[in-house]
Amino acid sequence: MSEVSMEKLVSLAKRRGFIYPGSEIYGGLAGTWDYGPLGVELKQNIQNLWWRKVVSEREDIYGVDAAILMNPKVWEASGHVSGFTDPMVECKKCKKRFREDHVEGDNCPACKGELSEARQFNMMFKTHFGATEDSSTEVYLRPETAQGIFTNFKNVMDSFSPKLPFGIAQIGKAFRNEIAPRDFIFRAREFVQMEMQYFIHPSSRKEVYEDWRKFAWNFLVNDLSIDEKKLAWHEHTEDERAHYAQAAHDIYFKFPHGSKELWGTHDRSDFDLKSHTGGSGTELVYRTPDGEKFIPHVIESSVGLGRMILAVLTDAYNEKDDRVWLSFKPSIAPYKVAVFPLMRNKPELVLKAREVYDSIKKYIPNTLWDDNGNVGKRYRRQDEIGTPFCVTVDFEALEGEGVTVRDRDSMKQERVKLEDLEEYLKNKLNG
Repeated sequence: MSEVSMEKLVSLAKRRGFIYPGSEIYGGLAGTWDYGPLGVELKQNIQNLWWRKVVSEREDIYGVDAAILMNPKVWEASGHVSGFTDPMVECKKCKKRFREDHVEGDNCPACKGELSEARQFNMMFKTHFGATEDSSTEVYLRPETAQGIFTNFKNVMDSFSPKLPFGIAQIGKAFRNEIAPRDFIFRAREFVQMEMQYFIHPSSRKEVYEDWRKFAWNFLVNDLSIDEKKLAWHEHTEDERAHYAQAAHDIYFKFPHGSKELWGTHDRSDFDLKSHTGGSGTELVYRTPDGEKFIPHVIESSVGLGRMILAVLTDAYNEKDDRVWLSFKPSIAPYKVAVFPLMRNKPELVLKAREVYDSIKKYIPNTLWDDNGNVGKRYRRQDEIGTPFCVTVDFEALEGEGVTVRDRDSMKQERVKLEDLEEYLKNKLNG
């Protein structure tokens, strides 16, 4: 895999319709991004793969989709109202604000002016619920999805009577009023989290914790085919861990801007259910068949979908001479196959190519039609969006000699009979 700068990645993402700056025609809005047609497909593919591995293929994990707006008492009980803060400094000269831990030295990174003393800045977005705007109607956009899982613990218990250990998973939007959003989609103010909270007896926490660490690593390496050499474990020190956490490990990925956190596995102890028991007055406990009653401990597996997309784009980026290609694993590639006629001004070729396209699209829905420019330009365009295979209909195809199938990574071409094409493509995509 080639090293890639953030500038090249941002340029490719915009040019090819993966990710656009939010509200761009109005000058943008810092920390917001819009996913374009290819970005939506990539995002959905990764999201669906995570859900399949975490929820659908297991019998011990249940999915929920909790509301973004929650009773503000939830955030008081969880500690977010009082403690979800970052240290902020402000330049006395240019008035720009920065996270203190992101600034080296005592001067402003922008203008070298003097910085103020640090003060704590709460990162939750605040809004009002209902027709009036006063302190009694204040609510927050959720800064994480985990609390919606904990507040639904009793509902899932009552509906399904699951036996420990079991988990609850959720994919959803979260919002953080970052002091200085930066590094493309790595640190944004609006993002999607994919989280799973696994409820256990405290006696099994070490074993379960290691199982979920292995799951995260294997998902990245095996299911997404991310280069293992770009990954590393980081164990939180006592100073880094949340006060309630008994253990915390992050998988770091080598992003263009450095090695940074991608996926976290955390032992949250019984803090969350205990806090919400106290805050709500509702007993959030588990009862064993022999009558033991206790508050379950929680092992958390948490990853930001945006960061995962950025890691996938970074890892898949290849550049050699004047050629750029994204070597996505076929299962997550936005389009699996592109079909085009050798020449767009030959009606007989276009007609045949359309027949082939319509046929393939029935068994591979994410198939793209492309007849813009010459064949070489089409290959380059499909390489840049990561399409694994290109099918070209030429004059030999009209004579029954089959079509040409080009492999994205090797650039090798192979002639395949039309009657064998479905089996050929399915084997290649699933291999």
